[in-house]
Amino acid sequence: MDLSGKKLTIFPRLIIGYLTIFILMMTVSVYPIIKLRQFNKATRHILNIDYHILDLDKKLADSLLSQLRYEKKYIITKDVALYNQFLSAKDEFEKYLIEVASAADTLEKRNSLDTIKSNYAYYQSLIEEEVKFVRMQKPYYKKRYEQGKEKATDGILEELGILENSSRQDIENRMKVLGEAFASALRVSIVMVIIIISLVITTSFFITMSVTKPLSLLMEKTGEISEGIFRGDLTISSPPEISALAKAFNSMCGKLHAVDKMKSDFFSTMSHELRTPLTSIKEGTSLLLGGEGGSITDQQKKILTILSEESNRLINQVNSVLDLSKMEAGMMTYTIEQTNLRPLIEQVTREIGPLVEAKKICVEAEIDEKLPAVRIDCERILQALRNLVGNAVKFTPHGGRVNINARPVHQGVEVSVKDTGPGISAGNFTTIFDKFQQVTAPGLYRTKGTGLGLAIAKHIITSHGGRIWVESESGKGSTFTFILPS
Repeated sequence: MDLSGKKLTIFPRLIIGYLTIFILMMTVSVYPIIKLRQFNKATRHILNIDYHILDLDKKLADSLLSQLRYEKKYIITKDVALYNQFLSAKDEFEKYLIEVASAADTLEKRNSLDTIKSNYAYYQSLIEEEVKFVRMQKPYYKKRYEQGKEKATDGILEELGILENSSRQDIENRMKVLGEAFASALRVSIVMVIIIISLVITTSFFITMSVTKPLSLLMEKTGEISEGIFRGDLTISSPPEISALAKAFNSMCGKLHAVDKMKSDFFSTMSHELRTPLTSIKEGTSLLLGGEGGSITDQQKKILTILSEESNRLINQVNSVLDLSKMEAGMMTYTIEQTNLRPLIEQVTREIGPLVEAKKICVEAEIDEKLPAVRIDCERILQALRNLVGNAVKFTPHGGRVNINARPVHQGVEVSVKDTGPGISAGNFTTIFDKFQQVTAPGLYRTKGTGLGLAIAKHIITSHGGRIWVESESGKGSTFTFILPS
């Protein structure tokens, strides 16, 4: 989202997203309200007009029949009270007729009312003439009046029936229209709800992704940094806050990479510089021990032996640093050949013999008879085995046990080295393969070493297309396993 060429920060994005969702939800809410008002209006029309006309129609018929009854009795009995009741029914009829006329909402109803009014006026005129004759006690032709009144009232009742049918038909039509409108509104509402839900989900998804995706990339980059990969290539199209964080990450990666390279160069240079004098010290010590410089006392011999051992240890450490530097730089050369791992495992077992005997450790090698040949650099795999088995023996206490197991697996060979040492906590499973990392269980002394053995072993195994991992539990020993493709 751009506003005046500038990217919106996280807070405005969230506000815009929530406002969009609110507007969409209000749209869904407003449409049913509008339709409900229309339905309510139509329902009120049916109740206030059509049903009211039906009620008035019935009252008009009843009032007319009352007038007929009272006027016939009056003509016969000449009782004034009956005539007054006739007049009262007449007033009611005229009142109802006015109400119907005001409620009539169609031309058909108004035409029926006009006919009713005409017939009723004719009926009233006949009654007035007949009442005059009765009051004056003059003879008149009754049959003509009876026929006229009957024709008029029949016409009124017929039109009242038409008015009733018209009102019922209007009710039926309006109910049908209401039903169709309700069904249509229901369909439209369902479609709108589906569309709105889809838009809300889509809007929420894009808002969330605009924040979480950059954070996921930052998490991945953090994981790479923890593994020693310092590529400053993090590019994120995201809110300004996260973009600034990404730039800071790239800057940090660049500095870490520079420091890591400086450290590697330092160790590589120092290793090269130390190898020659250390070799000279070793050779000089060997010459002195051999009596080249004259006879030496037992105390001098003991000191020279210690110097020789320490020189060998330092030379091995320097060689390890140089090997790891070559591996990290991709300059290590491998001589690949098809061979079996059995002789390499047996060689490592023999080489570790003196240390095993000194610590009274039991070392057992279980090698499957059907172990397939693998394509490896024998010297490098031998180096990885020495590091793994040497670590196991080094960390296994006196009287402990080390098991070396080799067996075929799917398209490869699996080798595991299990010890009964102090074990490793789960939090160190990854870092233990980093260079210069050594993990010591609480309460145990820190074993001498550079922390390069496992890092070198991992480089060698992965360079052969394999993988290596550790399974362990504090206080219950460790099992280092690697798989090489066959």
